[in-house]
Amino acid sequence: MNAIVFHQHGGPDVLKFTDAPDPVVRSNEVLVRVKACALNHLDLWVRRGIPGVSFPLPHIPGSDIAGEIAQIGANVGTVKVGQKVVLAPGVSCGKCAACVAGQDNRCRQFTNLGYMIDGGYAEFVRTPEVNCLPYPENLSFEEAASIPLVFQTAWHMLIARAELQPGEDVLVLGAGSGVGSAAIQVAKFFGARVIATASTDEKLQKAKNLGADHLINHKTQKIRDEVRRITNKRGVDVVFEHVGTATWDDSLASLAAGGRLVTCGATTGYDAKVDLRFLFSRQLSLLGSYMGTKSELQTVMKLVAAGKLKPIVDRIFPLAEAASAHSYLESSSQFGKVVLKI
Repeated sequence: MNAIVFHQHGGPDVLKFTDAPDPVVRSNEVLVRVKACALNHLDLWVRRGIPGVSFPLPHIPGSDIAGEIAQIGANVGTVKVGQKVVLAPGVSCGKCAACVAGQDNRCRQFTNLGYMIDGGYAEFVRTPEVNCLPYPENLSFEEAASIPLVFQTAWHMLIARAELQPGEDVLVLGAGSGVGSAAIQVAKFFGARVIATASTDEKLQKAKNLGADHLINHKTQKIRDEVRRITNKRGVDVVFEHVGTATWDDSLASLAAGGRLVTCGATTGYDAKVDLRFLFSRQLSLLGSYMGTKSELQTVMKLVAAGKLKPIVDRIFPLAEAASAHSYLESSSQFGKVVLKI
């Protein structure tokens, strides 16, 4: 099969369009003919290499996949050849206490397609049967591939971890990102007031079109000052944080008393600091969040199929131009998802 493979970590130039062996499915797995694979910042980290993490090389990245079933294992009974599917990116053991409790994102063996196992930058990918989700027929393959990781992450952050309530104020950092554009929609679905930040007025207008109530251009405005102005000095109930050290101080300063900061990433750096006096005196909560459960993603898929949530596709590249797609994502020019078409 044709695939994007890298044999060493580095810049976008390490991504090579080449032949790779066809995956061989096990009894509980399916082979999916990939039609589209959306990019995530996780792909950039995997390509560059993460200190302390040893990735199997050569490697095929890509977590967000939509396509058709090409082959099924001997024990597969819920899907059939030719069926269109969207794949849940998280792969877990399915047997441990966390998995049995429906908390598969807490499984000790949890990984993502394209992380410790080969992913969707290829004509075919193998995946456990349980990762196959119903295909929302109102979407193109490129749109369908743009749903899983970011909407699952945003949902888990806001609903499971931050326990967002109707009428609360939410600050969404990086509205132009895939997870940011998803968070705006999830927060609005639950009746929150959304303050969104982005680096350009063009991105902010798109955030407004998704439902954002107030807009902050973080290139020309101070986030904490604008939040205080918008909320009449109160601050927000929830900060949706995924940027890292570049916004960390403003994020903490933007919280109302009793507010919750929930974070899923550290794109600009991880060495954040907290004044413990500020933390305890204002009774703040700092919440970590990683991916989400399959059941949460199933709920998201129902809402997408019903037109309540909508994946945002910014730009589509052919598979052979994955290196250019990575460079484009690294430039932070996008609003929504960058997708490879296979």
